[in-house]
Amino acid sequence: MPIRWRDAMNQALYGPDGFFVAGGGPAAHFRTSVHASPAFTTALLRLLTQVDAALGHPPRLDVVDVGAGRGELLRALHGLVASSAFVGGAVGVSGEPAHSGRSGLIPAWSGSPETLTPTASARPLGDEPSSVTVRQSLAERVRFTAVEYADRPENLPEEINWTAEIPDGITGLLIATEWLDNVPLDVAVHTKNGWRYLLVDPESGVETIGEPVTPDDLDWLTTWWPDLTGSPSATSDPDPGLTSTDATSGSESGFRAARPAQGSSLTARSRPGCPETPHSDDRPEIGRPRSETPSGDYRRAEIGRTRDDAWASAVRKMERGLAVAVDYGHLSGDRPVDGTLTGYRGGRQVPPVPDGSSDVTAHVAMDSVASAGAAVARCAYSMVPQREALRALGADGGRPPLSLAGTDPAGYVRALAAASAVAELTDPAGLGGHLWLRQPVGIPLGSVVAR
Repeated sequence: MPIRWRDAMNQALYGPDGFFVAGGGPAAHFRTSVHASPAFTTALLRLLTQVDAALGHPPRLDVVDVGAGRGELLRALHGLVASSAFVGGAVGVSGEPAHSGRSGLIPAWSGSPETLTPTASARPLGDEPSSVTVRQSLAERVRFTAVEYADRPENLPEEINWTAEIPDGITGLLIATEWLDNVPLDVAVHTKNGWRYLLVDPESGVETIGEPVTPDDLDWLTTWWPDLTGSPSATSDPDPGLTSTDATSGSESGFRAARPAQGSSLTARSRPGCPETPHSDDRPEIGRPRSETPSGDYRRAEIGRTRDDAWASAVRKMERGLAVAVDYGHLSGDRPVDGTLTGYRGGRQVPPVPDGSSDVTAHVAMDSVASAGAAVARCAYSMVPQREALRALGADGGRPPLSLAGTDPAGYVRALAAASAVAELTDPAGLGGHLWLRQPVGIPLGSVVAR
C-alpha cells in the first residue's frame, strides 16, 4: 500500500532489517570522506584541538559522531589521538604519526620538537596548541561517543561509547558527517490544486499523488523552496542577524560520481548568548541529482522540515563547543527542479526503492537547516565547501616539490600519495562538493574557523 516517503524511508533505513541497522553498514555500499583518506580524520583532529583551545581545555572534551555507521570515524580519530600523544602531537596528512624529516605531512603544531619538510600538499596553521598540551592532556580528557541505531560493532575500542541517542550536555565537538541526508523526509509535488504529498509503494518504488500537505509543511515550502517560475522564494529567518553565510550554489546537473550521502537518522533536544562571529564570503558549488516524478507536468520538492528539527535538536544537546554538519546540499534560489531523491547499493546508484535493500537519500536544504540551528544556538553559523574547510585545516591536495624526489624518493612517493588522497577529498565534482555547516555554541566562531 502506498505511504508517505517519510514513513517509507524510516522503515527502509532504520526498521529492524533496515539498511543502516542490518548487514555490514554503509561502508559496504559507498565511499565517503572517512573511507577515502585518513587525511579527513587528521583534519578533524586539528579542528578538535582548536575547539579544545576555544573552550579553555576543559577537564572533559566530548567528541560525538552522529550517524556513526560502524564507528569508522571515531576508531580512526581515537587512533590518531593516541598516536599524536605518543609522538608529541605531530600528525601527517596520511594519518600516520609524523617523524622528523618525513615529507608530504601536516607540519607539527607550534612548539613541537618535530622538524618536518614542508610541501604544497599540507601547510602549517597558526595559533595551535603546543605539543605538550596534546601529549599530556588531550588523550586523557577526550571522550568519544558514537550515535547509531545499529548494534555496537565487535572489536570497537572500549574508549568509544556507543548509544542510540545523542547525549545531553556536550562540551566539545559534535560531528554529523553525511547524516542529515538520511533523515527521513516527505516529498511533495505542486499540482493545479497546490502542493500534495507523493506516496510510494515500499516494494516497487512506484509513486502516486496523495493528500494536500499539512499547514506546517506548506509553510516550510513557502519559506524555503522556489516558486514554479524558478525565482527564489522569500526566505525568512527566525533572526537574520544570526546567519553568517554568503554561500550560493552552482547550476551543475546530473548524478555525482561520488556518493552524496551517508548517515543515520537520529533526532535529539536554547542556549542564550553568543560571542562575536565573523562573516564568510565563500561560495560553494553544488551539484544536484535529478529524479523522476509521476508526470512531467509536476514540480517535486523535498520537504526539509524534519532535517531542520533533527539539526536543531542536536544543537540543543550542546553545552558549549562546535557542531559540524557535512553533507551535499542546495540553497534557496537554486533548489533542484526534480529533487535529488536517489538510492545506493553495492557501490552503484540505483532507483530509490524503499524496501530496505539500498540506501535512500536526498540532498539537504542547508540554509534551512542552518537557520534552525542558529535559532537554537543564538550564534551565527559558517558554511563553506569541504575543499575550503580542509584547506583551512592544513590539507590542500597540492603536489610535493619535485626536488624532493631527488633527496628523499620514498618520502616523495608517500607525499604524492597523500596529496592524491587529499585531492579526492577536495574535488568539487565529488567529495569536495560537500558543504560544511559549522555552528558554534557559546564560543566565538572565529576561534574554531581557520582562514
